[in-house]
Amino acid sequence: MSTVSRKTTNFKFPKSLTGIQGLDDITTGGLPKNRPTLLLGNTGCGKTIMAMEFLVNGITMYNEPGVFIAFEEKTDELVVNVKSLGYDLEKHIADKKLHMEYVQISRDEFVDTGKYDIEGLFVRLAHAISKVKAKRVVLDSLDTLFYSLDYQILRSEFKRLFSWLKEKKVTVIITGEIGDTFLTRHGLEEYVADCVIVLDNRVANQITTRRLRVIKYRGSIHGNNEYPFIIDKNGIAVFPIISEALQPKTSSEKISSGIPPLDEMLNKKGFYVGSSILISGTAGTGKTSVAASFVSNVCRQKQRCLFCAFEEAPNQVMRNMRSIGISLEPFVKSGHLQFYYSRPTLQNLELHFIAIKKIIAETKPSVVVLDPITNLMTEGPNSDIRSMLTRFVDYLKTEHITVMFTAAITVGSIARNPSDEGISSMVDTWIMVQDVELDDERNRSLYIMKSRGMPHSKEVREFVISSKGITLIPFAKGKNEISGSSKAAGRSRNLSPSKDSSTE
Repeated sequence: MSTVSRKTTNFKFPKSLTGIQGLDDITTGGLPKNRPTLLLGNTGCGKTIMAMEFLVNGITMYNEPGVFIAFEEKTDELVVNVKSLGYDLEKHIADKKLHMEYVQISRDEFVDTGKYDIEGLFVRLAHAISKVKAKRVVLDSLDTLFYSLDYQILRSEFKRLFSWLKEKKVTVIITGEIGDTFLTRHGLEEYVADCVIVLDNRVANQITTRRLRVIKYRGSIHGNNEYPFIIDKNGIAVFPIISEALQPKTSSEKISSGIPPLDEMLNKKGFYVGSSILISGTAGTGKTSVAASFVSNVCRQKQRCLFCAFEEAPNQVMRNMRSIGISLEPFVKSGHLQFYYSRPTLQNLELHFIAIKKIIAETKPSVVVLDPITNLMTEGPNSDIRSMLTRFVDYLKTEHITVMFTAAITVGSIARNPSDEGISSMVDTWIMVQDVELDDERNRSLYIMKSRGMPHSKEVREFVISSKGITLIPFAKGKNEISGSSKAAGRSRNLSPSKDSSTE
């Protein structure tokens, strides 16, 4: 009886990197090399832009010339349309790295004669590929090319086109509309394409989000979920970035909170570098002040910090912090502190994180502050919010970046659930600040709910904010009560000195 052994090989599926942030991670290395990829989507979802970035990145990053064949927009219009994204197509054309051509399809001709032949397209494509020695090709779009064909002709011409492109050994993106079109009606995307990517542009709660999904990818593993993406002045970015499961870096190094008594409560040294911290409390309890103290200390150590403000504008934050002795302006001027400011309703949580991630990639901060994270959680199911936050925290951990969140909670939720922001379980250190009324006096209190990996104080301390900054002091304990600092100070002036104090 013979046994069959399974051989292992080092075969690597040949792929072409797109250079599009996030897409190469989702496709585990790019699009299938020397094969066609279908890029489908509804109107306005970014098909042409993504296809164009694929070509431009091929030229600028990988020295792979490209050909763009347009069936809808004229080439001069395309050149103007993509200039706002920083694509200098005229330069690439002049350098003979890019060939663009507009092919006008006369629908009347093949409707009247009943004949359709794409042999002429092959001739023009072959000439264009030869002219620039192209390695990448874009055909935009199939709907115009194969308009009003019946199924038999469509299937035949489809097979011819894809076979011809594979023979030319070029990596191709072919765009097309999705929905009740010729493509999805006949299921031809399943029949001919090695890779199918679908884009859409949806509106929820009056906020638009573009999303991408890899429907199929023959011969390769890939991300199966929907991923949001943005188009801005720097091109396209897809989020979340996924990669092989990496174990985040861990460090025993500590970073000060900027508040010495708080450091003392945290095993006398502060937070672990690369950890996540949550400061939660009701409005007016000093969450932003704690974050500003942390930021100020980080910048004094000549490290970079990114402060993401979702409630107050940066100039308002800096003005308010001056009143408690924290001056952030010098750090902004020196470049150690950068603000990201955006109204929460401008875009959804995922797109905010994409924008923040791009800044992180550019500035390489050692600390990121999000103040308050709860302002971004105004829509979507809690599970979706938690999933996105988890991915973002994981990304920061892999980058060894210390992150501090502030979270506003409602007064009534403290007794019921002090973590209605829903992220306390995923952070390493959780600090609560809240109001305490004692003897008709409003005081702030602070205590540490948890701090993973270190012994920490369980004491509730009074949280005092003054023109000299922040300090934490033990509540003054009377015979049957705990009193705040103001009343305790007043009573101490009326008490006779103790025996111990008279000897000092």
